[in-house]
Amino acid sequence: MDRGLYIAASGMLAEQVRQEQIANDLSNASTPGYKADRTAQRDFGEMMLANGVTGQVIGPQGTAVQVDVVQTDWTPMPARETGEPLDFAITGEGFFAVQTDRGARYTRNGQFTVSPQGILVTPQGDPVLGRGGGPVQVGADGRVDPRQLQVVNLNGPRKDGDSLVAGNPGGGPVGQVRAGALEGSGADPARSMVDMIASMRAFEAGQRVITTIDETLGKAANQVGNLSG
Repeated sequence: MDRGLYIAASGMLAEQVRQEQIANDLSNASTPGYKADRTAQRDFGEMMLANGVTGQVIGPQGTAVQVDVVQTDWTPMPARETGEPLDFAITGEGFFAVQTDRGARYTRNGQFTVSPQGILVTPQGDPVLGRGGGPVQVGADGRVDPRQLQVVNLNGPRKDGDSLVAGNPGGGPVGQVRAGALEGSGADPARSMVDMIASMRAFEAGQRVITTIDETLGKAANQVGNLSG
């Protein structure tokens, strides 16, 4: 494969991953407690080019790029008042603990509800855990004392879908729980749109490079070979 085609194609694949990440951020711009991601890229290193006849060094050339890591910004966001008794926000560090079919998971999205059994659950129906490790019972007045909710710090948190986070509970101080409030989303729609436009332009530049190389190779095959000496 022509080296230029490979470099352009690798750049387009990396930008495609970045666009998917940005699109996910945009779709969660209003999701309580959502944490935005950032896609970092790296190259495969450079190749030193030299004249095949004289051996004179021409200079370095990049080989390709790839997505290095998708990092999540776990910075706590400001909370907004909702007035809903089963909405909760953590002011500071920490995560709510919930029990899922896959085991204990954690979340910053405190938009909870009550199950038919009268316990506090997530929108997906997973029970929210209290300080004792068991489900939290909703009172007859439809309220829950925020001090009952279990809040933990995590080592190595990682997203696990549906606003859930996986990780190992660790020590350290945790924030306070506020009732009648929700943490804002960490996604910035304006920044995401700017990043999306920049990513699309980089993707389109790769397309133009491939088109140009393809046209050049076509001319070399169809025209240069037909020239008479």
